[in-house]
Amino acid sequence: MKPTFARLSREQWTLEWRRLREVDWRELEMEEAGEWPWLLKVLVCCLSVLVAFSVTVWLAVSDHREALRAAQREEVRLLSDYRSRASDVAFLPELREQFSSLEAQVSRLHTMLPGDAELPTLLDSISDAAIDSQLTIETIRLRPALNHTYYVEQPLDIQVSGGYHQLARFIADVASLPWIVTLHDFSLMPIESRGDTLRLSLLAHTYRVVDENEQSALNGAPAP
Repeated sequence: MKPTFARLSREQWTLEWRRLREVDWRELEMEEAGEWPWLLKVLVCCLSVLVAFSVTVWLAVSDHREALRAAQREEVRLLSDYRSRASDVAFLPELREQFSSLEAQVSRLHTMLPGDAELPTLLDSISDAAIDSQLTIETIRLRPALNHTYYVEQPLDIQVSGGYHQLARFIADVASLPWIVTLHDFSLMPIESRGDTLRLSLLAHTYRVVDENEQSALNGAPAP
């Protein structure tokens, strides 16, 4: 009859332990497992169960481990996104105020961009500024418009003559017109036959927003 833990006496335990210590581990053969000491059989069985359990747990948990890592990465991303959104919400009233301010500025700038129908009025205003400054108008002429993606640039050639202070007043009046007008390529030369009279030549630029029809034409698409 095989011994059991309950039936092993102290002497039998001592005997089994001695037999286990005397085993030559290099000469153990699986074919002779039936003749191994009883305590060795118990140890081998326990080791086998432990290895089998470890392998089973590793196989069962490996898929879940990868899912856990993916969930942890997603958690980090969601937390980062949450913090970013929370920061945006905290500054939302200020951002809305800034957006409203920008809208008001853009609307005001739009009113300063003359449309096609306002170009004759702009030319008349420049002529009036020259007349008010007691200048002689030699040339106020439109150049071909320059089309850009979101706006049209309209150059103007201006040439007037008069005194130095009159020319300075004219430039100030043009700069203070209710439309956006930029002045470039100044040329100031005396007129020999007219004493202190100077001739001022310059290139002015005004701008206007591209409407939907023009935008479609620039993009090569038919207007809706």
